[in-house]
Amino acid sequence: MAGVSLLALLDDIAVLLDDIAVLSKVAAKKTAGVLADDLAVNAEQVSGVRAQRELPVVWAVTKGSLINKLILVPVALLMSLYAPWLITPVLILGGTYLCYEGAEKIHEWIVKKPKETSPLKRLQQLSLSKDELLALEKDKIKGAIRTDFVLSAEIVVIILGSVADASFAKQVIVVSSLALFFTIAVYGFVAAIVKMDDVGLYLVEEQKAGRKGSISGFLGRSLVNSAAPLMSALSVFGTIAMFLVGGGILVHGWPWLYHLLENLTNVWSVLANMSVGVVLGLVVLGGMTLIKKLTSLGSA
Repeated sequence: MAGVSLLALLDDIAVLLDDIAVLSKVAAKKTAGVLADDLAVNAEQVSGVRAQRELPVVWAVTKGSLINKLILVPVALLMSLYAPWLITPVLILGGTYLCYEGAEKIHEWIVKKPKETSPLKRLQQLSLSKDELLALEKDKIKGAIRTDFVLSAEIVVIILGSVADASFAKQVIVVSSLALFFTIAVYGFVAAIVKMDDVGLYLVEEQKAGRKGSISGFLGRSLVNSAAPLMSALSVFGTIAMFLVGGGILVHGWPWLYHLLENLTNVWSVLANMSVGVVLGLVVLGGMTLIKKLTSLGSA
């Protein structure tokens, strides 16, 4: 009997792990867009500091991100337990914000707004004193952690929304494990991206000194040349994914719109979700811009 009970327990555990794996796969797929944007935004946030301080800054932001998750995950799970009716409105709010953020990025690209990581800005940073550089570093860390809080909230809510029909125990396991995994994965990639050019320069210098062969030199030049295009590509794909994810959340959150589009094929469904995201993002951006202008006129 004991053997049968043990086998039954192992079978239950195997079924539970299988369910968790399926739920985690679905949640990871739905959060892919936010993760791509999270990676691009945070890599850009921590760039521009001194080379020897890049990894300490990434580690500081990683710790801040973990603290953000420690706050957000219990709040989200409590919401699921005591106020599950809030999940859909919060998801719609998060999807709307994603679309607005994507529209804002497109607006920045069109007007060619200068970025803080421009060559001129970097040259100005080189002339700063040690104390000024430390103050700038602290500001970057604080800004990156604030940005991470918003993106982490979106990720946690999207994960929770994707497992809303599962038992509370499965929700706890999936949301907690994915939140931890995504934090480690995102900032691990951020650390790799910000050090790409340094590793490339090291390999090039080693080849010039005769300590490495031509393959190392080629690899080094490739890393240096690909760092900036990689950042740009991440930003572009992250923005597209934000419209896809945000639009998809809104389509599923509004029953009338979901029933209108549910018969579309896969490709047309994706394009429809993206179109909804773009249109809503531009509308919200226009509304926010108008409010800011009216506020500035009223205070003038």
